[in-house]
Amino acid sequence: MAAREPPVFFKETRLNFEPSSSSYVVDVELPSLVNPPKNRRQTGGSSRSNADLDALRTQRYATASAIYHRANHQDPRSFLWRVVGDHTVLSLRAIDVCRLEGTSDANLILNFHFPSAIRPSCIALSDPPDHDALAVYVLDEVGQLYILFLRPESFRRRSFVESGLGDTCKIFTVNALQGFKTPYRLLAVNTDRLIVTLTDGGHIRLDRNKNQTASQPPWKETFYNAKGWVQGFRSILSSRGDYDTTAAAAAIETGLGLDDASFLFTVCLDHRLRIWNLNTGQILGAMDLLNAAREPNETAKWRLDPTQSNLIRIVGQVQGKRLCVTYSPVGSGEFKFWKLESDDGKSVDLNDQYPDFHFVPIPPLGSDVWTLTDFRIAEDHSSGHLQIWLLWKNNVAYRVQELTSSVKALPASWQTSWLSVYSDTTVPSAPVSGPSDPTDSSERWLQLILSPGRFTPSTLEAALNAYQRAVGHEGNTHRSSQSLAESICSAIASTSSSSKTSSGTLDYDRFRTSNESQWRKFYRILIEIDKPRGEALALAFEPSSELPWVVCADSISAIRKCSQLEQICYNPKARHTEPSDLSSLIITGQNFVEGFSDSMLQICQAVLRVELFENTSKTDQERIQFFSDKAGFWRQLSEEDCTQVTDVLGSNFNIVTSNVYQQMLATLNETWAPRRPTEFPLTELGRRIIVKATDDVAELQWNICFSQLILLVHMEFEFDNPEDALHKRVNIGAVYKSLLQALSRLQLIRWLASVHLPTPLRGDTSRSASGSSPAPSKRPSEENKSTTVLEECIGHLLGMTTITPVHSLMIGTSITKIVTNLCAPSSDIELQPHYIQCALLVRDRADLALELAPFSNQDPFSVYIQGRVSLALRDYSNAALHFKKAAYGMSIRQANPGRHSSGLLDDDEWNLLFNGMPRYYAHIVALYERCRAYSYVVDFARLSLQFINKKTHHADLLRTEIQSRLFSGATAISQFELAHSTLIAMKDRALQHSFLRVLIQKMCDNLHNAELVQLSFPGLQSVVDEILAQKCQDTVDVITGIPYHQILYSWRIKRNDYRGAAAVLLDRIQKLRQLGEGDQFTSEDVLDTAITRQYLMLINVLSCVEQKQAWITAEELPSPSAGAGKGAITGGKRRVVTLADIRKEYQDELDRIAAIQNNQFGFTADDEMEIL
Repeated sequence: MAAREPPVFFKETRLNFEPSSSSYVVDVELPSLVNPPKNRRQTGGSSRSNADLDALRTQRYATASAIYHRANHQDPRSFLWRVVGDHTVLSLRAIDVCRLEGTSDANLILNFHFPSAIRPSCIALSDPPDHDALAVYVLDEVGQLYILFLRPESFRRRSFVESGLGDTCKIFTVNALQGFKTPYRLLAVNTDRLIVTLTDGGHIRLDRNKNQTASQPPWKETFYNAKGWVQGFRSILSSRGDYDTTAAAAAIETGLGLDDASFLFTVCLDHRLRIWNLNTGQILGAMDLLNAAREPNETAKWRLDPTQSNLIRIVGQVQGKRLCVTYSPVGSGEFKFWKLESDDGKSVDLNDQYPDFHFVPIPPLGSDVWTLTDFRIAEDHSSGHLQIWLLWKNNVAYRVQELTSSVKALPASWQTSWLSVYSDTTVPSAPVSGPSDPTDSSERWLQLILSPGRFTPSTLEAALNAYQRAVGHEGNTHRSSQSLAESICSAIASTSSSSKTSSGTLDYDRFRTSNESQWRKFYRILIEIDKPRGEALALAFEPSSELPWVVCADSISAIRKCSQLEQICYNPKARHTEPSDLSSLIITGQNFVEGFSDSMLQICQAVLRVELFENTSKTDQERIQFFSDKAGFWRQLSEEDCTQVTDVLGSNFNIVTSNVYQQMLATLNETWAPRRPTEFPLTELGRRIIVKATDDVAELQWNICFSQLILLVHMEFEFDNPEDALHKRVNIGAVYKSLLQALSRLQLIRWLASVHLPTPLRGDTSRSASGSSPAPSKRPSEENKSTTVLEECIGHLLGMTTITPVHSLMIGTSITKIVTNLCAPSSDIELQPHYIQCALLVRDRADLALELAPFSNQDPFSVYIQGRVSLALRDYSNAALHFKKAAYGMSIRQANPGRHSSGLLDDDEWNLLFNGMPRYYAHIVALYERCRAYSYVVDFARLSLQFINKKTHHADLLRTEIQSRLFSGATAISQFELAHSTLIAMKDRALQHSFLRVLIQKMCDNLHNAELVQLSFPGLQSVVDEILAQKCQDTVDVITGIPYHQILYSWRIKRNDYRGAAAVLLDRIQKLRQLGEGDQFTSEDVLDTAITRQYLMLINVLSCVEQKQAWITAEELPSPSAGAGKGAITGGKRRVVTLADIRKEYQDELDRIAAIQNNQFGFTADDEMEIL
């Protein structure tokens, strides 16, 4: 029987190792007991200008990595270690998907820098039973054993690590490794016992001295060798650094659940399995790895590769019994299942479970050569079933397979029950651009390469430098001020050629073609540099959570169960448990749309946007007709395209029924019902996995819904007879609307999952316990972490829960349930666009909030939020339209309105909403006033005043507040008549007088003197006069300052107060004399001065009253006081000045000026001039 590809039942979700914030990375330099070698590592940080592929692989890509799951403690439970930095850096981080309620995330990444290179195969971890900590054991190239004792707080608080190593790090020099012995593997039996296997076939047992004294070493060394002492000594003398055939390529320890029992199982290079009693150091038995008899001359044929280490696993919990699984990589490879039994804890019986069956793994189909590099075994203790996970590799590509079977049925299941994991290794297609594209091609390329989680910044930097070298441009060392996207665009633009047409204009088509070519060249380089990041290094599986992991060089993949829809799409040639009609409908729709050209897809998606986001009054049939007419895809369909559809769906699409569409819509609407409470909140890593999986599922479902919409429109108008039309047997209108509803939600989810949002870090990670930063030199930008809008908006709603009473957590299944529930149109997780917009406005990202506007509803609060978005973008007119549209709904009183706005509205603002029109408009006035948009302040303040009536609660207080804002807005935009009328309407006299001073000051400052004089000010004229009179009195410089005297003069003349106007003129004459401006000519006439002009005006004014009333009172001319500054004068006595006195003073002034012109003036202050 020909082998077939195992069906896909699992999907991987790949994440980058790039931290969301550089503040999460903690670098720790470790000490050494010996002098480090001269060829120390280079610094890991490389600038953008000198980063290249070799440095990227050396410094960032891991050469060895694995995941360790603690058995005694669970928060955090799982840890990932990686060897990077040219074998000198051990990177540790927690990778729990969820956490206990009330605990904080363990987000820190601890990078331990070793003075000497690390042996990647000599790293072991253990979980101390009596301490909530992680013990890490590392052997370096000079034989030093590093013991790192890390508590959970080490992964939560920087201060815990940066305060000093203390007892965290201890170093022990293994004496046995200082001579001829070379370590091969390191195994941690427990916190007090370590096993170091050697290349000569022996091993060293290290036992901790619990009662250590100053004269005793911390560890006791015991050496064992499978060959005996004499042969072991000969092998040392004859060794040239090669691996002995008895060297243990893989080792595992178990006590079989017995007290004080400890057995070591080693798979040696000679293809034999050896069993050691660690308590006695004796070999209990040895046998061939496949329980087969080998001839001595076949030893070289069956010799194992020393680099292989994943060769043995042991599972089981029954006391005295275990299941041992070994793998022989020789030839096609073969598994062997052994039953382990022990009664006394001193010996072990090893029995072949299936001596007559060969468990040869079936590699993935294809012409490529696949190598099995890792496997994991787990046992379900409730059902007794085994779960086997296999990791296959071909260069940097890998595949994962899974088998679940009982031990008894394992031979029968081995050939037929394998399942595979879908690895999305397809390279994202390059965007196609054309002359009619609404966006620039560079923007489309940036959206592709900067998509969240697709490429790391270090990869993009390396690709940029490689591209510049490829085109002959040296890396620009002055890019520090540019962002990465700007640097890429600059490099692409500098290599794109442009020319002019025969008419002398720029040839845009040629430039676009050249620019597109350069982008594709850069993209090819980027893809090649990114490939090594996906090389698989290890496979991990934790039985308690049932979540498999694939650890790669610079990424990690969590494997989850496929949704029902994913199983259909990833298994197009299989039916499995799905109805064949449903599978045929979905696959046919995908194949049908795949034949469309890029331009046709753009047109169809443009018409779809109209259907999704624009309100319409059309019937369902009219909407389908509209879509068909506008998209017009039928014009490009060939007879072959239509035949492919009918060949699968039948003539007249007979298999397409309402039942099939109901099944399809139900598949798209996989909700978690009943949804249990989230007992375990997600960690940041868990939220990232959910977001990435949601993005993958949403994109898949969107493509399916889109293809089904196109297929539905095609089938509706593809018939020969009217009675054969699809709408005769299927309610296509309901299906059409359901697909649009699903597409709308999926479009929103895809947007939320694709947009980055900088988020401030919590104080417990970026700062120490005392609240001070451990690194005061950190830039403010480093205090933010990069997340997606989806994670920020609904991350707190997501979490894990108990699936069954037997399994506390089934994370792989839970992830799928969470994701499909989130994407379902009838999900219990509501995605309210206006609430998301509120959160974005709080973050000052109104630009992102505007992109959500098409998704918003038309309820009053949503419309109001659209106004807030426009207001934040300073689109005041559009904001006013939204505010007025939402006015009625936002002012109707409600018993208990929900106050949810993500912090956008405070309690005072909420009190103004749903509380009548006046208060709603008062709130709008305050918003515009905050933006200094005073013309809109005036408009909405007048609206607010218009709705105030006797029924308004605290009407007088509200009216006064609105009048104050209206007055302020009117004066700010120089609408003084409106300010005047508002001022007159005020009932609060104190406030009225205060604002009167403001109005007068504002009008005088802006030189609106004539308007001020024309205003009537009923009931306030005397107050205005007093204010202006006080201004005149306080004015010293009457030449260059505000002409208060002229204003007051005009004011009194306007109101027929001629004597008052005359008093103002006389005061100005006196101040002009104090300034010494009496002799300045204002025209060719020497007698025409500022003072003489004022005298003429004064005479004219007093001439307008009866002769008996032609007098005013004035103070005698003051004289500057001794020691006083400029403008400081002493007042004189008051006197009565008549019109005759004024005329005499005027004549005296004229005579004085004439005498000066004739040089008739005194030489001293007391010398009187002689007037001739």
